[in-house]
Amino acid sequence: MSDQYLLAIDVGTQSVRALLFDRRGNLAHKAKVPIEPYFSRQPGWAEQDPETFWENICVACRRLWRESGVHRETVVGAALTTQRATMVNVDAAGKPLRPAIIWLDQRRTEGLEPIGGLWGLAFRLTGMRETAAYLQAEAEVNWIRTHQPEIWERTHKYLFLSGYLTHRLVGRFVDSVGCQVGYVPFDYKRLAWSKKWDWKWRAAPVEERVLPELVPPAHLLGEITPQASAATGIPAGLPLIAAGADKACEVLGAGALEPTVACLSYGTTATVNTTSRKYVEVIPLIPPYPSAVPDAYNLEVQIYRGYWMVSWFKQEFGLRETQLAAEQGCTPEALFDRLVEAVPPGSMGLTLQPYWSPGLKRPGPEAKGAIIGFGDVHTRAHIYRAILEGLAYSLREGLEWTQKRLKVRTTEVRVSGGGSQSDAAMQITADIFGLPASRPHVYETSGLGAAIDAAVGLGLYPDFETAVAAMTRVSRTFLPRPEVQELYDGLYQRVYRQMYKRLRPLYEEIRRITGYPPR
Repeated sequence: MSDQYLLAIDVGTQSVRALLFDRRGNLAHKAKVPIEPYFSRQPGWAEQDPETFWENICVACRRLWRESGVHRETVVGAALTTQRATMVNVDAAGKPLRPAIIWLDQRRTEGLEPIGGLWGLAFRLTGMRETAAYLQAEAEVNWIRTHQPEIWERTHKYLFLSGYLTHRLVGRFVDSVGCQVGYVPFDYKRLAWSKKWDWKWRAAPVEERVLPELVPPAHLLGEITPQASAATGIPAGLPLIAAGADKACEVLGAGALEPTVACLSYGTTATVNTTSRKYVEVIPLIPPYPSAVPDAYNLEVQIYRGYWMVSWFKQEFGLRETQLAAEQGCTPEALFDRLVEAVPPGSMGLTLQPYWSPGLKRPGPEAKGAIIGFGDVHTRAHIYRAILEGLAYSLREGLEWTQKRLKVRTTEVRVSGGGSQSDAAMQITADIFGLPASRPHVYETSGLGAAIDAAVGLGLYPDFETAVAAMTRVSRTFLPRPEVQELYDGLYQRVYRQMYKRLRPLYEEIRRITGYPPR
């Protein structure tokens, strides 16, 4: 039937969106509600009242029904996708016991006893001791147990945001396998909670009873309760189908179902992802994440604070374009594209390494951002273009690591996220990767990925291959320009790839002298 619709609820860092897709993957209507990403009671903290997310889901859904003109009885199913690694402690009734710890939170728990025994010995022998200590310090559960033991004592379930919102929708403590990305004892290879002997139970000490039941993507989580229906307007009894976390759904919604097609996400955290049926660690001890497709993995390399750097530039140096855009009735992004186009490819040698926040392994926790090659010809336009080029260089490097580990050569890239709307960024991507770079037909790729999960789970399509072929396509493809590709390849191979190993000793000295980032 042509009048069947799928509801996708997408809870991001900066907004909540309720989206209606038809069976062809066309976006019939969208209701978007901006949210405050977080509040901070201490430097580096990022928290939010979990009720804020639920209340704005209700607002978005009610607005969707009011504005779309779509009859609710034509909606055959729903799916939920959310930001990753945001944690919520709840009591037996599902009521939050403290603010959610948002994925951007930077608090750490220092002074924890190192993992001992055979695991500790293995980490020492393999040089992974610092990595294991980093994971311990980053785990939110360790901070809560250390600083708020009374909260942990009262915790009935310890949930990702996806699990909390699923409970609000269907009344069950259940979550999708595809949403399990964070510091919990999850076995990424088996796509299930870890076996009892796994070191993760010691690094993030929780009991399995406080974790939710897991179901694979495209399987039933439950049905919308009468209470959730009254709050959101979603029909009671509508099936809620398991999807994946926002990045996983973005990869699926971009049509990157095979490892030959890579998905770049130009979002707050910039990532390069490929889908694989085989478990492969691109960086040792850093697992691939669950895909929005059952029994599959997303091999991901990320640049934390990736396209945040573009927002940073606009805020610090873009007042003129913001004012001009208001006067001319256009978007600031259009004027920033003009800045990029006014600068030749390669930014006249200005080269940026986008490690604005420390990494875990590649780059390591000592890493810093760097810009080299300054001369008196360079302007803020050169810096802006160098940011876009540096992000593309870093993502290309991540894709090359992935290809080497998978033994598969990528033939094209799909680009999602805010940066995908920039023609200049898309052309830079094609030129630096030396591959066709395509923009998906809808901007809301994470929502579309969730809708694809719902479509397969409800039997509208027999499998993911058929659903992706029917519901995804590209709107525009940017091809690499041979002469520009050659220039970029020289800068990438002979300059960019040399920067980290040459600068790393200086980063280590900065860390020793200043104590940042802490060990």
